[in-house]
Amino acid sequence: MVEDARSLADVVVEGLRDQGMAVDAAYDGLEAVAKLDTNAYDVVVLDRDLPGIHGDTICQMITERDDRVMVLMLTAAGSPGDRVSGLSLGADDYLAKPFHFPELVLRIRALARRQPSARARTLRAAGIELDPLRRTVTRDGRHLDLSVKEFAVLEALLRASPAFVSTEDLLEQAWDEHADPFTNTVTVTIGRLRRKLGAPPVITTTPTVGYRIADPSATAPISQDLVSGETASKSKKPSAPPP
Repeated sequence: MVEDARSLADVVVEGLRDQGMAVDAAYDGLEAVAKLDTNAYDVVVLDRDLPGIHGDTICQMITERDDRVMVLMLTAAGSPGDRVSGLSLGADDYLAKPFHFPELVLRIRALARRQPSARARTLRAAGIELDPLRRTVTRDGRHLDLSVKEFAVLEALLRASPAFVSTEDLLEQAWDEHADPFTNTVTVTIGRLRRKLGAPPVITTTPTVGYRIADPSATAPISQDLVSGETASKSKKPSAPPP
């Protein structure tokens, strides 16, 4: 969220976090460019009339990057001509102030789905289905009632599946840049999430590596009966012929 009006920026950021988004704030153009160079974002909500570096210049800089970020211009300049000029700079969407907050949330989520690295809308793995738009999660058809952070962590794990996601990446994706890297909040959230997902467990942990979603059916042990039967058949000596 890039907005020089701090009161507005702080209110919007807090509201977006309540919607389960990991959000950072920048209050001028220089701070925005520094954050864009440091962190990976899906969407930038960008004011145009910024101190330091103008929002139009930032928008052009973003469109020239290899790791493309979706841009939503959120500005008081809302005339048809302003919209045309903003979109011609490379912005992906344009919303004039004053705005309706639920509309802003829907536009951000729509842009995140259009982001080049975004996957299909519904995420599926190990019997889990998560719909980021409808904010719903089921496992084997059973609805799960998750908190905002539990939902965000599960979404991050499903997007990465079957790869691991480190604790640091979960903090960045489900919380924000100010999250304490030494906190146990990820461990606590994973524990609650495991309980709600139920058996058989699907979130595995590898120390110093991170967490991942693993399909229990893919790692199911071979039946002991089958192993015993195979061993017996191999070790059984042919019976001597009758006299």
